[in-house]
Amino acid sequence: MAEARPYRLMGVVNVTPDSFSDGGTYLDAGAAVAHARALALEGADILDVGGESTRPGADPVSADEELRRVVPVLEGIAASDWTPARPEVSIDTSKAPVARAALAAGADIVNDVSALRADPDMVELIADSGAECCLMHMLGEPRTMQRVGGPQYEDVVDEVKAFLEERLSFAVGAGVSEERIMLDPGIGFGKTLAHNLELLRRLGELVALGRPLVVGTSRKSFIGRILADAAGEAEPAAVGRRLPGTIATNVLALERGASVFRVHGVGPVRAALTVAAATLGERWTVGGGTTRTS
Repeated sequence: MAEARPYRLMGVVNVTPDSFSDGGTYLDAGAAVAHARALALEGADILDVGGESTRPGADPVSADEELRRVVPVLEGIAASDWTPARPEVSIDTSKAPVARAALAAGADIVNDVSALRADPDMVELIADSGAECCLMHMLGEPRTMQRVGGPQYEDVVDEVKAFLEERLSFAVGAGVSEERIMLDPGIGFGKTLAHNLELLRRLGELVALGRPLVVGTSRKSFIGRILADAAGEAEPAAVGRRLPGTIATNVLALERGASVFRVHGVGPVRAALTVAAATLGERWTVGGGTTRTS
């Protein structure tokens, strides 16, 4: 019997030379497709393909370059023999031309870190295509979001919630079906370590918006900073040491109602969430707080 899971795992397929975690590893289309297949075997429900790094300080790339990177990968995924079934495919982009080409190549979801602010044509494209989408909070843009002095909020949870609520309303007003929208608080995107932890503690306030909540903590620098501080180290723990922290944050997020987890290592996170979900049982809540009873 297939495993019934109260969550979805979004496996990261970075087709970039400069992503913080695995930049350059899957820049070759064949390597990226092979990685996508491996993530699917580990249990990924969604394959999130991106051709532009959104790490702090990242330089933007042109739509033409982004298309050159991702289209062969998307076509390779579409052409692969999937048994039993291909996972959904997400395109991680804020550019409408890239999203349009990706949807034509078989993508199902548009994951827009700008929440439909970067390209005025994006919302109409999503509405007309009927694609699912993910809208994320980010303060500023990748080049500026972690500038010296740090991002400032009066109350990070209240402000992120208000932003996501406004973006949800905007998308629905422009013709995007609410049932096809996911929301992402943007852990690490224009937030300090303290902001990230506060968002994780109070995720339930964002779940109350009533849409599936996406959490992306995988391998991020705040986890490295926590580990370094605990060990008395000056520099954040290396990316390769951040899996336990990734697992811990995702388990806590599941307990607080998040239901989509964007991760690099699908297998270990899936195992941890399987045990967490079984342990929580009837106490696990979905969406706006509906109690899970099976």
